[in-house]
Amino acid sequence: MLTQDHRYTGRFAPSPTGPLHFGSLITAVASYCDAKAQQGTWIVRIEDTDIPRIYPGSEQHILRCLDAFEFESDVDIIFQKDRLDIYEHVLTQLKQKNLIYACQCTRKILGPNHIYTGTCRDLKLPFEQHAIRVKVSDQNICFTDRLQGTHCCNLKEQLGDFVLKRRDGIINYQLAVVVDDYLQGMTHIVRGADLLDNTERQIWLGSLLGYPTLQYMHLPLAMNAQGQKLSKQNLALALDIQNAPKLLQHAIMALGQRPVDLDQPHKMLAQAVAQWNIQHIPQGTQMNDIYQ
Repeated sequence: MLTQDHRYTGRFAPSPTGPLHFGSLITAVASYCDAKAQQGTWIVRIEDTDIPRIYPGSEQHILRCLDAFEFESDVDIIFQKDRLDIYEHVLTQLKQKNLIYACQCTRKILGPNHIYTGTCRDLKLPFEQHAIRVKVSDQNICFTDRLQGTHCCNLKEQLGDFVLKRRDGIINYQLAVVVDDYLQGMTHIVRGADLLDNTERQIWLGSLLGYPTLQYMHLPLAMNAQGQKLSKQNLALALDIQNAPKLLQHAIMALGQRPVDLDQPHKMLAQAVAQWNIQHIPQGTQMNDIYQ
């Protein structure tokens, strides 16, 4: 059991690059139930730093879905695009410690699936109008996921120094999520298994900034009948807010939990919290041929 000083704080952090779909609902339900089952705090954050990819109307759709499914964030919802000065301040901290550098390499130069070898590490290029990369070291980073078990990565061998800010000025997801998880006091992260491979990067960056280590739980991904992840790119259907109770029931059952009584969504969520058991969540990284 968590002590009062380390009370469970979790979050649901969608990106407005398209409407929420059934896979998003599964993540929202799991993150909410896991937090509330431990008398914790549950926070909603809109991860919208990649401004060119924001799909018109997506942020409003996310908020409408939260209302329709009667999820309630325990603190005011924050939008990352309003916090760019915070991320810039953290970049300044990393620069002062000589932990980042400017990089002129383009994707075309690097080629597909290229492991970055530190080409620009010692060139001392100006930070303006260049990408900014963080230095990694030759060591294994491991964590124990609450569902997926032990996961390890040697960032230098498998990825190389990675980008924190793009040359077009867009703050990278890795930086924004690490900073906000720290500033919002996160203790537990519940999200899809498609983000599993990002975790070592975030652990590494957090360690450079002196942030505490978090606990992770990566959920199996909802797959359609064609074996594709339910996603905006694969044209997953937007959540039908007129059908909220039925969809909520399907999400709860997709997570292996006992069905709840069809009712108002907030009552269904309360019942789901009361009987929440992560031991019943399907094993592996995929839920196949899932209802959407």
